[in-house]
Amino acid sequence: MALKVAFQMDPIERIDIRGDSTFALLLEAQWRGHDVFYYTPDNLSLRDGKLMATGHSLTVEDSPGDHYRLAHPRSVDLAAYDVVHLRQDPPFDMAYITTTHLLERLQPKTLVVNDPASVRNSPEKVFVLDFLDLMPPTLVTRSPDQIRAFRDEHKDIVVKPLYGNGGAAIFRIPPGDTNLNSLIELMGMTFREPIMVQRYVPAVRKGDKRIILVDGEFAGAINRVPAADETRSNLHVGGKAMATTLTKRDKEICARLGPELKKRGLIFAGIDVIGNYLTEINVTSPTGIRQVAEFGGPDIAAMIWDVIEKKVAAEKRKKAR
Repeated sequence: MALKVAFQMDPIERIDIRGDSTFALLLEAQWRGHDVFYYTPDNLSLRDGKLMATGHSLTVEDSPGDHYRLAHPRSVDLAAYDVVHLRQDPPFDMAYITTTHLLERLQPKTLVVNDPASVRNSPEKVFVLDFLDLMPPTLVTRSPDQIRAFRDEHKDIVVKPLYGNGGAAIFRIPPGDTNLNSLIELMGMTFREPIMVQRYVPAVRKGDKRIILVDGEFAGAINRVPAADETRSNLHVGGKAMATTLTKRDKEICARLGPELKKRGLIFAGIDVIGNYLTEINVTSPTGIRQVAEFGGPDIAAMIWDVIEKKVAAEKRKKAR
């Protein structure tokens, strides 16, 4: 069943296709014969109740440096599409939130992946707070006194912006480090939102596991090991991807989160687990598909498209009744 599919994403000329999950989804869509339309978030408009996007027909090739072709520039009514992929990267700011409000108007006629209302209500470091019993000790605050008291209790801590992404502005403050007060001042001036503070989990030296769930079910995982001179394990700051398997604790975490992800329409989610602790639930623009495949794991892009096609077919049957 060929579908009309739109991708709202970052400029395609800038992506690194070797590790880009959106590109993996594009390749699979093309292989299945879907009609792919591409546009960037700044080209989304609401006019007289119609949600319009200005962009191009897109074809892709798994060839770094020569990975895309654009054709037929035009404006389209997104309500005429079967599926829209919400795939631009954070920051999760008001521009991103406004996008979710606009895309929400397409439902239920058009399937938006992930569900825009759920994306809006499930920021990575906020949604995870629904599962505090799975997390390391965590504080969310703007109060310097609260942060200092937390540090006095737990000694070795990690400080990060509540709406940050990609490992940006994450700091470890170990015992004896005298920079905490300056860091609190800096983050208070830089970010208007509260700060997240967590007890440092030494197991991060062995890796930060990215586990991918598709429609609430485990799909694949990789381990990201930080460089010797880094606390952060993100691949783009020097973390090294490695093959991994799920522990009993990982499976318990997946079992807890899976039903809620499915209920919220979060078809593609990536959760981060360090040691025995859940640290984030990524739903805005999860990554990891190509890395899992690199280490002999399943084709997660195909799994995601299988779910999408079933949901679209079910909606069409419902309308035909």
